[in-house]
Amino acid sequence: MARAAAAACGSCSWRCCGHTPATRSRPSAFGHRIPFGVIFGGTDVNEDANQAEKNTVMGRVLEEARFAVAFTESMKEMAQAQWPHAKGKIYVQSQGIATTPNAAFNWNTFLQRSEINQSADNLHIFLLICGLRQVKDPLYLVDAFSAWHQEEPNVYLVIVGPEVDPVFTREVKAKVKRAAGVRLIGEMPQEDLHAVVKNCFAVVNSSVSEGMSAAILEAMDLEVPVLARNIPGNAAVVKHEVTGLLFSNPQEFVHLAKRLVSDPALEKEIVVNGREYVRMYHSWQVERDTYQQLIRKLEGSTED
Repeated sequence: MARAAAAACGSCSWRCCGHTPATRSRPSAFGHRIPFGVIFGGTDVNEDANQAEKNTVMGRVLEEARFAVAFTESMKEMAQAQWPHAKGKIYVQSQGIATTPNAAFNWNTFLQRSEINQSADNLHIFLLICGLRQVKDPLYLVDAFSAWHQEEPNVYLVIVGPEVDPVFTREVKAKVKRAAGVRLIGEMPQEDLHAVVKNCFAVVNSSVSEGMSAAILEAMDLEVPVLARNIPGNAAVVKHEVTGLLFSNPQEFVHLAKRLVSDPALEKEIVVNGREYVRMYHSWQVERDTYQQLIRKLEGSTED
């Protein structure tokens, strides 16, 4: 039997697809002569590759891997530039998206939990979904958004995600506690998070670097507009004023957010285009078929 499993490769956080007997568990295929493949996430190529030790580890992993998957052509090119010996084994497959919002989710209860005591009808909730770590830069918009909230008290920025970096998490909590109009919520079950996305006004991404943001694609699938920081990973999926809005600094974010609030026609156009884009280029069925074919390569290699 073949199965896909998550595995940490040395000091890096790659996802691995390995072919192992179903009765055998393993923390990692690397170094154990077990056929495996790796999936680039984004931080590995954008950030970790710049650190000598991690770069070396990833290079060794790629030597043993039977295949590697990049989400975009540009990510593939970056990986090939870092590790030329892996050129013939890197495939491109974008993330497939399927959303499953909890139909029983209570939006008003969520607002109360977030200490937002206003009528839901008059609110504009901007949702930032990210693990609390520096590369996601969750504090990037806090000051500018807080200033906007003081002008317009019905706009809120809600940050949702797990506490990945304990030290940085303390910094985020301290900053948010002092910021008017900004709230911080911990990790949520996926179905509940999808329900929150469906009910919010817009989803925000302020990362320093991204591979391919699932939160952005899920928002598009749920017909919610997206405002994303103008970085290569985001610009690969968000076409400005077509499938979303791209900003280069906090002031531009506020300007574009105000425009989105006041222009229902723009909101509708972005939502329609975003949904169509996800349907055309991020099919979970196509993704499934690609990985099934790659796993068959691993199955074949164990029989050699």
